[in-house]
Amino acid sequence: MDFSLSDRAQDLRGRAREFVKTVAVPLEGLLAGSWAALEPALREARGKAREAGLWVPALKLPLEEFAVLSEQLGHSPLGHYCVNGQAPDIGNMELIELAGSDEQKRRWLEPLRAGEIRSCFSMTEPEHAGSNPVWMDTRAVLEGGHWTIDGHKWFTSAADGARFAVVMAVTEPEAPPHLRASMIIVPTDTPGFRRVRNIPVMGHAGEGWPTHSEIRYQGCRVPEENLLGGRGAGFALAQARLGPGRIHHCMRWIGICERAFEMMCSHAARREIAPGKLLATRQTVQTWIAESRAEIDAARLMVLHAAWKMERVGQREARVEISAIKYFVAGILQQTLDRAVQVHGALGVTDDTPLSFWYRHERAARIYDGPDEVHKGVVARQVLRGFGVDIK
Repeated sequence: MDFSLSDRAQDLRGRAREFVKTVAVPLEGLLAGSWAALEPALREARGKAREAGLWVPALKLPLEEFAVLSEQLGHSPLGHYCVNGQAPDIGNMELIELAGSDEQKRRWLEPLRAGEIRSCFSMTEPEHAGSNPVWMDTRAVLEGGHWTIDGHKWFTSAADGARFAVVMAVTEPEAPPHLRASMIIVPTDTPGFRRVRNIPVMGHAGEGWPTHSEIRYQGCRVPEENLLGGRGAGFALAQARLGPGRIHHCMRWIGICERAFEMMCSHAARREIAPGKLLATRQTVQTWIAESRAEIDAARLMVLHAAWKMERVGQREARVEISAIKYFVAGILQQTLDRAVQVHGALGVTDDTPLSFWYRHERAARIYDGPDEVHKGVVARQVLRGFGVDIK
């Protein structure tokens, strides 16, 4: 087995590492303030990303190479934002590139890719379990060349400040469950699109930030040509979006783990717990360091293998590997962050380091894009089929 990286991947990794260290990390002090204060600095950073050849890398690179790059960008909460590779924009770019019409690409993809606008993704409903993506009440009815959308969504990612939403709505109510919903592009200034609120997450509402929002669609009318892909293709498009997205997320999480690990080791190596006695001399701390090192390395290899397989045989044939990395890496992320916070003591729960930011924002890793329990069920059912047990 060859674990070496291509020359291009090594070059990208080195450039991304230097970019994050010199451009993204210095901006982290602005995370505790307003989005308005961060935006000018972020625009400048994005100009530097273009100069460094790191702009919108997910649309240009093979999945395996982007995975390597994504880890480096994940070292800072702002790494992916600086290169226009943040969720949900990158997923929406991939969707429109895959299924959009020429006009949709001109109107929405080009300015989104250029970083001129932002977008949001509107699927989850508060009345139904988000773990069941075929169960929703939002309806879109085609009348007189327009879709009329009515429904209630929440955790519509990045709605505050977004120019358009990609909405999942039922258009074929009589069809089988996986063929009932469609995706429709809705400009956020459309009458009937109402952002009710930004949802406070772990105490942070993030007004003005590209955070999660509750949305009401009330008689919201958009042209028929705003349909993305075919009628009833919503579930299939969502799955196509989520496969690469899980690689993106997992490698970003590994980048977070590496940064938290470096911080944990650095703090333990210099923090005295008594005159002349370093925190690093404590066996418990040494155990955390040893376990984290092995777990992060194992997680990285699992994700790179999943990306390798998906590139060669497709997402469906790699579904077990994709589900396995989703829950495995999310768990390693939580463990690593928790250990790093604990090693830092009271400092770890302040906003003087990025640890508390990640601890708040990344607990959701075990929930979004399918909760851990759903993905474990996928893996278990596929394994059990090999033993003659077919669980529907």
